[in-house]
Amino acid sequence: MKPAPDSKALYLRLLGYVRPYWRMFALSLVTLVLTAVTEPLLPALFKPLLDEGFVAKDPDFIRWVPILLLALFLVRGVTSFVSTYCMAWVGSRLVMDLRASMFDKLMMLPTRYFDQNPSGQLIAQLAFNVTQVTQSATSSLTTLVRDTVTVLGLLGYLLWLNWQLTLIVFAMVPLTLWVVRVASTRLRGLSRKAQQNIGDLTQVVDEAVGGHRVVKLYGGEDYEQSRFRHAANLARLFEMKRVAANAVYEPVIQFIAAVALAIIVYIAAGQASSNTTTVGGFVAFFMAMLLLFAPLKRLTAVNDQLQRGLAAAETIFTLLDQEAERDAGTRTLERIEGRLALRDVTLTYPGKSVPALDGITLDIAPGETVALVGASGSGKTTLANLVPRFYDPDTGAIELDGIDIRDLRLQNLRSHIALVSQDVVLFNDTLAHNIAYGAKRDATADEIRAACVAAHAWDFIQAMPDGLETLIGENGMRLSGGQRQRIAIARAILKNAPLLILDEATSALDNESERHVQAALETLMQNRTTLVVAHRLSTIERAHRIVVLEGGRIVEIGSHAELLAKQGRYAQLHALQFSA
Repeated sequence: MKPAPDSKALYLRLLGYVRPYWRMFALSLVTLVLTAVTEPLLPALFKPLLDEGFVAKDPDFIRWVPILLLALFLVRGVTSFVSTYCMAWVGSRLVMDLRASMFDKLMMLPTRYFDQNPSGQLIAQLAFNVTQVTQSATSSLTTLVRDTVTVLGLLGYLLWLNWQLTLIVFAMVPLTLWVVRVASTRLRGLSRKAQQNIGDLTQVVDEAVGGHRVVKLYGGEDYEQSRFRHAANLARLFEMKRVAANAVYEPVIQFIAAVALAIIVYIAAGQASSNTTTVGGFVAFFMAMLLLFAPLKRLTAVNDQLQRGLAAAETIFTLLDQEAERDAGTRTLERIEGRLALRDVTLTYPGKSVPALDGITLDIAPGETVALVGASGSGKTTLANLVPRFYDPDTGAIELDGIDIRDLRLQNLRSHIALVSQDVVLFNDTLAHNIAYGAKRDATADEIRAACVAAHAWDFIQAMPDGLETLIGENGMRLSGGQRQRIAIARAILKNAPLLILDEATSALDNESERHVQAALETLMQNRTTLVVAHRLSTIERAHRIVVLEGGRIVEIGSHAELLAKQGRYAQLHALQFSA
């Protein structure tokens, strides 16, 4: 297991994202320091106020003190506002840039990453975890800089007033640092677990909302409510553990400071009674000591914020450090004929011992329609997924027009492929934007309309209130299954790719919808090399060739009539379907 990065490395990497905004960041730090520097001036004013004003009764000095106090708080107010605003501005830019970097990385990650990481965890990282880093990069830094300078300034003033008493404060530093170190380790671990649990909570919500029909139909409400309450309770428990850890060590730090203060007050009182210090000097020293408490308390509390931010940074940088899809290809093809060849291809999924594909060799001519059939788990969809390189084979090669597809740039390879699957993916946007998607976003209205007509979708689109500008909801929820399939087909027709993959494109449709979809598919398949992953054998009877897969191997190849006459595995599958 890869060791967790240390706090310094994480913090420096976070600050790297702040570098583009260094001017605003620097202005914030400068005004922070100015705010902190003015802190010791308040007790410094009280010493001469008491000694010169109340004891010596100097009238000139008494007149100047109110003016100095007003000037002091005016400077503090202006510098405090500027530092707070600038640091918040830098923090908001940091969150935006991190989110953009994370989303960019998600767009480049291989399919296997999404297979292994629940969407709820990824959403939580983008929506929640990333906001926590501002606690480290900006909010915590504000406290650290301002209050550290304040503490140093007050300690310096205390040393100047009475160095013997101030040494007592320094004697407590090693014990304080040890307590902070122990607390940091505990808080980081709890924060990491809490953020992981937020991902679990998001996943439960995502699944329950996305599968609400199944939940309702199968009476899963109680089960889903139980899952959510369990995840929510874990989130509460981790939060309470974090609060408890923080609540324990803060009073410990404050008690250590109180011990030092008690000793100092006792000694200072003795010095005052023996006239070794003035009244003003004693009050100024005591006031400076009291002013130390607030920044010390904030400095001890900031450790909790810092550790939460660093725990979030760990998960964020783990995502950003993921290896992107391998794209070592250097060649591009402007046009292709569509000749596909698989040469002794094997693939075993991670964590599996049995190969999903084993020694697949297959030649597909340009314009040929090849259907892949077989029982569930036979390797049909896996084979189709290799063509656009959603997965790469462990051994063997796949060639397009005689060129290994790994030698082609990924974007160029995929520009020649269109996909229509059973699980249609539509976006919460207009029909026009769903059809003219991605690289085809600049398609004209006439081109979109022609694609819709060819996909047998124009009639129902015209019947909608806003036509092509109709918003279709999340994943096309306002459309029927057949309408969604035809929108996906229109998208593929508009792309006009020479290589087509149909993955169970007509399954789960009623007869009327299937008739429209099948007619649209026949239009789409004309003059294209087509791979059809089929479960319903009636839809592929006119395929040029049918490839029968079993256990990741090809067991039969031939036309519908040839395979039926052979009375082999295909004939068995056909008889099972049509005898039902």
